[in-house]
Amino acid sequence: MAEKVQVTPVVVEKNETLERAKGFWARYSKPIIIIGSVVILVLGGYYGYKHLIQIPKEEKASEAIFPAEKLFVKITSGSSFGQDTVGIILNGSKPQNITGLLSIISKYSGTDAANRAEYMAGACYLHLKQFDKAISHLKDFDGNGANQVQSKAYTMLGHAYAEQKKTDDALSYYKKAADVDSDDDGIASEALFMAGGYAEAMGKTEEAIKLFQKLKDKYAGTQRVMSGDADKYLAKLGVTK
Repeated sequence: MAEKVQVTPVVVEKNETLERAKGFWARYSKPIIIIGSVVILVLGGYYGYKHLIQIPKEEKASEAIFPAEKLFVKITSGSSFGQDTVGIILNGSKPQNITGLLSIISKYSGTDAANRAEYMAGACYLHLKQFDKAISHLKDFDGNGANQVQSKAYTMLGHAYAEQKKTDDALSYYKKAADVDSDDDGIASEALFMAGGYAEAMGKTEEAIKLFQKLKDKYAGTQRVMSGDADKYLAKLGVTK
């Protein structure tokens, strides 16, 4: 005989919802904005293997982006996203012999280097809270099979829309981040947990329950499930067994 699940509706007032959504951004902005060197190195390595050897003309674009990419990796690895440094990454610096990401995108459009530049530019503009520009660059980025990085790009799009109070768009991209067909259960489960948390923060109780239940069913061996985080949220949402 199947277990009966009782769901107690959770009512959230409009003002409280906005405050909770704001708190959600505060909790998750740092780990998303500080992308980490591993992600961009995975992306660069993927493209290098798949395209750089096959298409020699990519070499010039790759050489041009290297200093800005190296600086991006450095500041994200050190958890230091200073505004001045971000400006150099975006716009370049002649004294430091750095070609900015925006120039790479314009001059080498269609190359893998320009595509990587879209991703990093989106992350930089998200940090600067220039959300329209962040959205534009992140939408122009194509993971091309690098699913871990694509998931991060979708998550950053979710944050940008959340900050603009475009809640439906934000939730849509958080869910996309969770649905990317990635071999990394850790990244996929974390994205799904984030999607559920945002749905809960916006008072979308039924949606949040579905997302947390999916997390339990699909990623039972991951930290978010084994630690009891998913069950805590489900209980908070009124799901009892």
